[in-house]
Amino acid sequence: MNSTTASSAKVGSNVTHKWFQWIAGTLLTIGGIIFMVPFIWMALSSFKLEKEVLQIPPTLWPNEFTLDNFKYLFNNMNFGVYLKNTLIIVLCSFCGLFLNAMAGYGFAKYRFKGRDSLFILVLATMMIPGQVTMIPVYLILNSMDLTNTMLGIVLPGLAGAFSIFLFRQFMSTIPSELLEAPRIDGASELRIFLQIVLPISKSIIAVQAILAFIGGWNSFLWPLIIANDESLYTLSVGLSLLKGQYGGNYALQMAGATFMVVPVMAIFIYFQKHIIDNFTISGIK
Repeated sequence: MNSTTASSAKVGSNVTHKWFQWIAGTLLTIGGIIFMVPFIWMALSSFKLEKEVLQIPPTLWPNEFTLDNFKYLFNNMNFGVYLKNTLIIVLCSFCGLFLNAMAGYGFAKYRFKGRDSLFILVLATMMIPGQVTMIPVYLILNSMDLTNTMLGIVLPGLAGAFSIFLFRQFMSTIPSELLEAPRIDGASELRIFLQIVLPISKSIIAVQAILAFIGGWNSFLWPLIIANDESLYTLSVGLSLLKGQYGGNYALQMAGATFMVVPVMAIFIYFQKHIIDNFTISGIK
């Protein structure tokens, strides 16, 4: 009798758990769709005529697809130049990952005087808001005649304390014995780093590459401060100019916002597992 009662209670608990999962999944799906509607409307509105965007009641699906909004961005708003500059910043951010990986490897596997104090100093820079250091960095670059240059835009972002911290945390888990074997065989430190450490660190490199892309693609404040020439502006700055110059042209603004947001959303959706693992690694190791 007791076993029958326990079995019935277990079955009832499983049924309740499944119902809870189904209800939670349904609510989350509905909530996700509701939150996605503005983005979907933005993307579809970029293919609409201006009169259709202003139509009441609004339409979700365009009555007539047009690429005129995107053509206007590239032909009249220099979005091609902004895209080139943004891609240069992104590529330089990827190059900076190599420097961050080397720094993280040095802190993780080399013993030198002042290592711990220097690493604490690197971590301390994470507590300083970027707005505080912008003026000193600007003055330093100005004294080097690097203002209003692409080098001045990308140089401060080549190294980052957060990236160095994550590389250090990950590489500290690599067994030292794995690195001693090639040293005994006469391999140089650079070869060990390139052929052993980096292949092992592919997962953290992938995560940092994703975050570097998102940061470079969305770069706005620093390029706006350091650059006076419109030929050095990024997509974010161009979108801000678009809002100021064509505040009443909503179809054109939707096209600019779509061109800016969709690549980031696509990369985030495709690599979301790696991004979540990144914060897991930073919290556990």
